[in-house]
Order: sequence, then structure tokens, then C-alpha cells
Amino acid sequence: RFAVSVGYWKDPYIQYFVRQARERKAPEINRGKLEWEWEHQACYYARVHGVSYLIKAFLEKTECNCQIVNLGAGMDTLFWRLKDENLLPRKYFEVDFPMIVARKIHNIKSKPPLSKPIMESHSGDSLLIDSHSLDSSRYSIVGADLRFSSDLEEKLKKHSLDIHLPTLLVAECVLVYMTPQQSANLLKWAASTFPVAMVINYEQVNMRDRFGQIMIENLQRRQCNLAGVEPCSSLDSQRERLLLNGWENARAIDMMKVYSFLPQADVKRIEALEFLDEKELFEQLMQHYCICWASKDSSNL
Repeated sequence: RFAVSVGYWKDPYIQYFVRQARERKAPEINRGKLEWEWEHQACYYARVHGVSYLIKAFLEKTECNCQIVNLGAGMDTLFWRLKDENLLPRKYFEVDFPMIVARKIHNIKSKPPLSKPIMESHSGDSLLIDSHSLDSSRYSIVGADLRFSSDLEEKLKKHSLDIHLPTLLVAECVLVYMTPQQSANLLKWAASTFPVAMVINYEQVNMRDRFGQIMIENLQRRQCNLAGVEPCSSLDSQRERLLLNGWENARAIDMMKVYSFLPQADVKRIEALEFLDEKELFEQLMQHYCICWASKDSSNL
């Protein structure tokens, strides 16, 4: 929210989910850097643009005749932003723990700028909403534990998941909190369930070097243990996890590479927003996060 308020990118909906931050965040956090306690805030700008680029590529390839499943979506605002750009898929699903889902649904019900776009995109029978799930014709929020894929599939199918539609799964800083076996099971389930699918995973990488170890130690001191850090050893281990669990093609690049691919005029604009004197630290941290994506494509999209 702070990064949006400074002007790094536009998101008119985040204000309805997150209160304005009381303390000012360092420029390194907003642009792509983290101070140790802000692990989730790393690579903001590059992450938002990098993930968005891949999502839009998928939507263009499928001409929006697809579905998106956002895993561990939290307070993400992507549904509303895609609607504003006239890029909504046939159906957009979000999954998170029931407690998180309940909070999000409460915000949606109590804030017309959030509920109105859902009503506008809805057609057919009455919209279903209770404390732990929301189901409209274009948007569903499901309360489930991603570590149990059979329960997840059952709940998604109740909300009209169509396994025959091209499907994009998005996971941002999610798999690293599961054990390697649990994340493998989730990836395997997705690869075996959808004939045409793509997965985007954003999380840590190069965690075996000294910088990575310090990141882990700092998080542990805050009672935040990364149960799934093992597959985050390298870009190769990230790719291998995807290929070993049923995905046909997989790629992984670190966030420094993503940053270099972004439109340079906009990069110059955001670099002028706040003074950043720790360029080396910024680069080091960007090399410890990555975007990986994989596909399974029976219809040669």
C-alpha cells in the first residue's frame, strides 16, 4: 500500500484491504529490496510487473477463454484490476485459509467499490456468499488448506472449476511455507488435473549462500520458519521441482533479471521516486527472489 501511495504502480483497490502504513518503508523495500523483517515485501515493483506480464501473456494466448486459480491469494486485488482492463478470464478463483478468506469477504461486503464490480460481472443465479466462501459467475473465493489437494479440488469443483479449460495457477510466496513434499503434491495435482495449464511461482532462490542463510536466520528469529526452503536452493532446483512433478516445460529467472527486462523508461521513473544509496544490497536481494513458470500444453497453445 505504501509503495502504491508513493507511485510505484497503480492499484486503486489496495486501500480497501490494507490500512495506510504508519511507518515509512525504506526505498529498497518498495523497489525490490527487503530489510530482514519484511520478507514478503521484497521485489515489490519487479514482482508486480513480472507476474502481471506472465498473467497477461496467458490471457492473451487463450483470449480470456480460461480460468485463473490464485493460490494463497490473501488480500490480492488482481480480480478488480483485470476487470478494469477488460481482461477477466471466464472464471477467477482465489484460495486461502478460511480465516483469511473470512476477512476478505467481510471487506468486500462492506465496501461498495469492491462488491459492485463483482455484481457487474455476475450473471445467472443469485450470488452465493457466506463467512468462508463467495461464489459468483466470474469470481470465487474458497477457504481451503493448500496442503490437502483432494479437499482443495472438491471445494473448487463446488464453485464450478472446469478442468477442461486452460488454467493458470499463481502462487506468490506460498510454496516456501509448505514442506517440499506438500508443495510437490500440490504441483503434481495441478499438472495431472488440467490438460492445458500454466503455473507461476514467485519466491526465494539461492538460499544456500551466506546471504540466503542470513535471511533464513532473521526470519527464524521472528518465529517464521520456511518449511519449504530446500527447493529454493537454486534456479535449477526451482525448475527441477516443476519438471519432476509433471510439468512439461519450466523456466526460472531471478528478480534482477526481471528488473532488467522491464520497460526502462518506467524503471527510470520509479528510480527517481526515492533515493536509493544501497545499490549493491538491492542487487543482492533481487538475486535471492525469482519468478518460475511452467506449462503443460496438450493443445499446443
